Amino acid sequence: MGGTEGPIIAVVAERADGETRVAATPETVKKLTKLGARLRVESGAGVNASISDADYADAGAQVGEPAAIMKDADWVLGVRAPAVPDLAGAKPGAKVAAIFDPFRYRSTVDDYAAAGFEALTMDFMPRITRAQSMDVLSSQSNLAGYKAVLVAANTYGRAFPMMMTAAGTITAAKAFIMGVGVAGLQAIATARRLGAQVSATDVRSATREQIQSLGAKPIFVESVAGIEGEGSGGYATEMSDEYKKAQAELVSSHIAKQDIVITTALIPGRPAPRLISDEQIASMRPGSVIFDLAVAQGGNVEGSVPDQVVEKHGVKIVGYSNTPAHLPADASALLARNFFNFLSAFWDAEKNEVVLDEEIGDAIRLTQGGKVVNERLLG
Repeated sequence: MGGTEGPIIAVVAERADGETRVAATPETVKKLTKLGARLRVESGAGVNASISDADYADAGAQVGEPAAIMKDADWVLGVRAPAVPDLAGAKPGAKVAAIFDPFRYRSTVDDYAAAGFEALTMDFMPRITRAQSMDVLSSQSNLAGYKAVLVAANTYGRAFPMMMTAAGTITAAKAFIMGVGVAGLQAIATARRLGAQVSATDVRSATREQIQSLGAKPIFVESVAGIEGEGSGGYATEMSDEYKKAQAELVSSHIAKQDIVITTALIPGRPAPRLISDEQIASMRPGSVIFDLAVAQGGNVEGSVPDQVVEKHGVKIVGYSNTPAHLPADASALLARNFFNFLSAFWDAEKNEVVLDEEIGDAIRLTQGGKVVNERLLG
């Protein structure tokens, strides 16, 4: 190392309702300290993730109240972007890495620009090979897909696996996963492990083999040719009206036979696409369960409400506004590693600081020098 003191990295306690996660763990505090950083953690930051202040102190962090941990901070790490007033005391132009969700919370981005902070949104991490270990959306979606199936199974009034007993046979539940991204793939795997008969669909035809590789049945529109559904960076895109109509007809006939449906479809910067109508819900048998993983972005399911169980036509519709926060210890562990992988990838040992490159730096940087600079927000 170059002899200069390393940057002060402050880790804040989350203030958003229902946010149980934390942006650093004792594991990542140790690793960042070893690189040369000076870690400060707000008292109580890890309590909901089963991490005590003493655990952080033992790992080498200074633990204290907000004013103490923020004083002269070069970097601030948060799960959700801290409000600008909560950054009081940080260095002018300090870098703040967090999940800003900038399309939904544009006013926060503008506040950061006005205050002169450099906002780095982890949810804009490009989906390229070298950034996979920094991808917070993937790490959290994996857990969300798992949790969605567990909640659906717990809400469902019957067993998932086929059971052969002396009193007779219980048939296996039928589970349908709509959207085969990271969350959907984990939902398929989890439902299969619980013993359900699993089918899945996606607008991207390339997912057919992934569905089959997990032992599920692919359900795809065959009558409309030439639609791949693959957008930039591996995300789904909006479909044509012809495809939407064909998909709706296919889903309607299939969904009526399902006991469990998990919807996972999201399009960055747009409201969640509507996948299930009230009419389709009515076609399902009473006692069925739908888990809407997109409920916080407007919902894939007509009538879904964040953090409430809604019953329509005898079908229970469930959805959490922040599904990964229901697995705080593991969600925090993965998030913290995403943050560490990001910082360590750009650690300049000579300068003893983080030096971002253009490809990733420009992709995630929202504000700099008092201005909003990200092309996705300026277009």
